[in-house]
Amino acid sequence: MKARAIKFAALAALNSLRREVRALLRKRRDARAATIVTRAGRLAKMQPLTVKSTLIDAVYFSQEDGRLRVCLSNGEERQFEGVAEAQVVAMVTSHSPGRYYIENVRDRFKRIAA
Repeated sequence: MKARAIKFAALAALNSLRREVRALLRKRRDARAATIVTRAGRLAKMQPLTVKSTLIDAVYFSQEDGRLRVCLSNGEERQFEGVAEAQVVAMVTSHSPGRYYIENVRDRFKRIAA
């Protein structure tokens, strides 16, 4: 019984640590995604958009030049250019944003280095 309690406490501590690491990674990602450098060499703000998805963790969009940054739940970040605002709104508000991303964004728009 004592070993079980120790195992439970260790797992609880590990889960707490995982949550803290995820929070730190989100803060770092948010800071990086807040501004981008446009083709003209200017700094542009990327607006964070709320999304509920198991595949997509966060979405950032710049209306100024049509850049879209998609942060996946596995930690990868993908950035696209030339994305219309209507496409972004449709993705974020769709029933399954992850499926919409795969079917309508991932292969249709030019991917650039994130």
